[in-house]
Amino acid sequence: MYFSIIIIIFLLLFLIVSGTCRRRWAIKKVCSMSCSDKCELFNSLLEPFGYCYNPSQDIISSRNDAWQRNAGYTALFDRTAAYFNMVFDYLPIYFNYDEKTWLIEIWKGQYGINTGSEVGIYYADRILSEKELPTAHFQAVDDCDMLPVSMTLSKEKNLLARVAKKTWWLTAFCMGQFSKPSQLFLNVSICFTDCDMMHHFLNALRKTGLPEECIQICGHKITFPFGGYIRHPYSLWQRIVRAWAQFWNRIFCKIFLFITRCFTLTLDRMLYLYYLLPFAFRKMLRPRKYRKKYMCH
Repeated sequence: MYFSIIIIIFLLLFLIVSGTCRRRWAIKKVCSMSCSDKCELFNSLLEPFGYCYNPSQDIISSRNDAWQRNAGYTALFDRTAAYFNMVFDYLPIYFNYDEKTWLIEIWKGQYGINTGSEVGIYYADRILSEKELPTAHFQAVDDCDMLPVSMTLSKEKNLLARVAKKTWWLTAFCMGQFSKPSQLFLNVSICFTDCDMMHHFLNALRKTGLPEECIQICGHKITFPFGGYIRHPYSLWQRIVRAWAQFWNRIFCKIFLFITRCFTLTLDRMLYLYYLLPFAFRKMLRPRKYRKKYMCH
């Protein structure tokens, strides 16, 4: 019995010492790298997950060639997101143009340990009826149909991110930040190909109940806000699932910040995790992994 206790004590001491040594090695490894080397390594690690790092704002954003493009979109993603620790407000805007039903959807909320926002541009291969919209599958638009999009994400008047590019999917994720969707405010601008497309989108946007005075039009560009509390017909069970997901999201945020407390930038925190806990690093980069699940069905 005493021999077993001694063995357990030695094992615990070994784990503590080896863990401390590995932690010191990981810190030294990150600190010895130049900023350009860190960015190059981090982007190479992010690329398979469909993301890239923005050093000027210390945020993670999506790539136009991300694998998520093949998944497209269906409303099922939004209905099941909370089961994957994603709790967000969303605004789908459907409109018909060029013999297709288009969907431009806006998201803002908590994606695991990330506070973030998204703007996605999709279309169906034909005109869909109202009844088909909740179950239809939309594909991401082709390169020739991508639109210039910009968005500014704020949390209680504090700027979190400002991104812009011609794309099918614009995102911004602030790692280690916890937020309630109602705390976030998103300002979105979309530049359309022509007046006809812009007017079709504008009419659809008005149907969402957004006040007319909140919509700004300049040429083919429309700018509008997406903020505050958004009401959705969630059942009691869905509200419980969302609350449970947010409970764990808050805890995971605190754990992430505690483990990486020796650094302040997302770049350094994530590279530290990459060297210290590779499995945890991979886990951090899958806020949309549920799409892959449904692609296989």
